[in-house]
Amino acid sequence: MEIINTIGRRKTSIARVYVKSGKGQIIVNDRELNEYFPSEILQTTVKQAITLVKMDGQYDVTVNVEGGGNKGQAEAIRLGIARALVIFNDENRSPLRKEGLLTRDSRMVERKKPGRAKARKKFQFSKR
Repeated sequence: MEIINTIGRRKTSIARVYVKSGKGQIIVNDRELNEYFPSEILQTTVKQAITLVKMDGQYDVTVNVEGGGNKGQAEAIRLGIARALVIFNDENRSPLRKEGLLTRDSRMVERKKPGRAKARKKFQFSKR
């Protein structure tokens, strides 16, 4: 039984995803998916790639994820799972590509600039 190892990234989150054939169990940082992501929306986000190619319950997924927040982590996991599904079967590539699940979302937070309150916000102007 082979284990496919892929990486997914989003914002500052990095997810190392290990996929093998199994019963459909998803473990994130040694916890069940619904325990790690109590939100139904984030659970759906994580499962989106597997559901799209109709492989529910066929693969066990183990994930180590760090950095960022809930949404960034969920989307990083989704990218990692999508990449693994393509390695398992190349026919999965076109439906996943069509939904945009194989594209790394490169948007990052813009850094704070000196002389500014935030990245673009200026300090309040005082005339007197």
